[in-house]
Amino acid sequence: MTLSAYRNAPPLAPTENDATLARDSSRALASYIQNTEPYRTIRVMKDDNMGEAVAIPTEAFRLLVDILVQMAKGNAVTLIPIHAELTTQEAADILNVSRPYLVQLLESGEIPFRKVGTRRRVRYQDLIHYKNQIDAARMQTLDQLVAEAQELNMGYE
Repeated sequence: MTLSAYRNAPPLAPTENDATLARDSSRALASYIQNTEPYRTIRVMKDDNMGEAVAIPTEAFRLLVDILVQMAKGNAVTLIPIHAELTTQEAADILNVSRPYLVQLLESGEIPFRKVGTRRRVRYQDLIHYKNQIDAARMQTLDQLVAEAQELNMGYE
């Protein structure tokens, strides 16, 4: 299967058995993260106890542990390279908005994009930057509302 085929495959929630295995393996592997060596070596074993050692970058090792932690919680996981370009539908799905609304954000200049022929493409990095900005603005507004409610003794403490 090619990389693009994996990218287009929908994320699947782990089964209960997968979640249990992910929990146990993430706990076992997490103890090795403390070491700051640039590479970790893990041994990949088959059911017949035959296997080979594989060196992987420490950051990839941490990412593997993070993936297992999320699977243990029952979450589906998808990896997107930071420089990936997304379709408008993929970007809308990440922001949990409609595609037409996302297109309005693009056309108004809120989120940078480029055109490939007649199609718009959004860099994942730009999308996440926008998401972080709006999340921060929402939290600031929420903090202001809480402060006002406390000043007015509305029962929020």
